[in-house]
Amino acid sequence: MTVPQLRLGVNIDHVATVRNARGGAYPDPVRAAHLAVEAGADGITAHLREDRRHIRDADIAALKASLTVPLNFEMAATDEMIALAVATRPHASCLVPEKREERTTEGGLDIIGGRDHLAPRIRTLAEAGIRVSLFVEPEPEVMEAAHALGAPVVELHTGSYCEAAVAGEHAAVERELARIRRAAAHGAGLGLEIHAGHGLNTDSVGPVAAVREIRELNIGHALIADAIFVGLAQAIRDMRAAMDRARG
Repeated sequence: MTVPQLRLGVNIDHVATVRNARGGAYPDPVRAAHLAVEAGADGITAHLREDRRHIRDADIAALKASLTVPLNFEMAATDEMIALAVATRPHASCLVPEKREERTTEGGLDIIGGRDHLAPRIRTLAEAGIRVSLFVEPEPEVMEAAHALGAPVVELHTGSYCEAAVAGEHAAVERELARIRRAAAHGAGLGLEIHAGHGLNTDSVGPVAAVREIRELNIGHALIADAIFVGLAQAIRDMRAAMDRARG
């Protein structure tokens, strides 16, 4: 069986984090997005948070206006963000949980308990021609809930796996990988397109990239961190190579 090519979505949020630390216009996350595409990114991800801690509204507009690859607009399922997405019309909107006090997204969206809140917002995005993705925990029942909501894509939260890998907890790594594999197979069997992301780096990406049902990885922090040492283009090429080795 031919395994589909694995796409790489590059999240450029933390280029904006560096920019905002000084309150100016440099470094420009839009420039980073174009460099990422030149280096082999298949798409660009940007998370516009409620508090605008990194990406700003103007960044989203500039990305949409200038990119020739898909823009994945990460956002909370709030009325404000839904309205911005409908006005911007990105290729995709990935709905994520968001708490103002968190440093980064801490887990998957509760799409079972939050069904009534999410259903009309997913419908609004879909009616605007935007592909809806749900950032979720890798569990079979969550795949079924996503399918019932009519979202065509899920992004599996890989944070627990990555934390176990960094800590060297072998049993936890195997347990989390089993969750990812099980959920990916179940979701794909339902007709969902499976993506994954959160916390992945060149050391941990291999086992996730090897899961044949996964079609796309979205990676940001590790790429921007590695770019400090080797440059953004090389960081992306290194990640792409690690993904391709695992896929092959």
